[in-house]
Amino acid sequence: MIKVRTAIISDIHGNLEALTAVLADIATQGCDRVICLGDIIGYGPNPCECLDRVMQMNNCVLGNHDYGALIDPEGFSAAAEQAIFWTRKQLENGSDREAAKKRMEFLAKLPRTIIEDQLLLVHGSPRNPVNEYVFPEDIFNRRKMEKLFAMVPQYAFQGHTHTPGVFTMNMQFLRPDELNYRFSLGEEKVMVNVGSVGQPRDGDWRSCYLVIEFPRIEFRRVEYDIDTTVNKIFAIQELDNFLGERLREGR
Repeated sequence: MIKVRTAIISDIHGNLEALTAVLADIATQGCDRVICLGDIIGYGPNPCECLDRVMQMNNCVLGNHDYGALIDPEGFSAAAEQAIFWTRKQLENGSDREAAKKRMEFLAKLPRTIIEDQLLLVHGSPRNPVNEYVFPEDIFNRRKMEKLFAMVPQYAFQGHTHTPGVFTMNMQFLRPDELNYRFSLGEEKVMVNVGSVGQPRDGDWRSCYLVIEFPRIEFRRVEYDIDTTVNKIFAIQELDNFLGERLREGR
């Protein structure tokens, strides 16, 4: 079990302004460490800077966009694929060759899962840690959810969908606002999506991350300089304007 106050972040997606704001908020929360659940890069305009920040954190798992930049993008949309190829160029072709090498080596060594006692940390799902989505509407797919919960030791924390909330074994998905942004872990298994730092998709443009001090978890929303990020995306031809426009709408 997590025995120290921990911030868990996910899905930064090269959004430096969002990451900077979240790290500033984490600094006010008395956290002993920060764990990232992957997708440090992809979509956003500052992959190198975001990767450098995460490399200083306590732990991180591999996300599908991290894998896509390193090896091959699987199942990406046209805009996402174009963005990940641009991202790969930024990582490989920087002026500082030693820094570029360290970034790629860091991505290559990222684990797919982290297990701490009865806690599983993944990017996607317990069944497919890198690529499988677990959407809120999956609560209506009992067979899928039962198979996923069978692979959860007690608690699982994940990202990937950019939609924060708590999945329960009685087939509920509890959104942060329904929980007053707080939840207490108990004896029953749960899967917790921590949301997205750099590209929220739950209708709220603010960054989302989670603080855990067992057994309590708290979802936190953080405003950031979204205009700067959007304008950076618009200025890069290889990044579809949609990737900036969606940030304002939280989708």
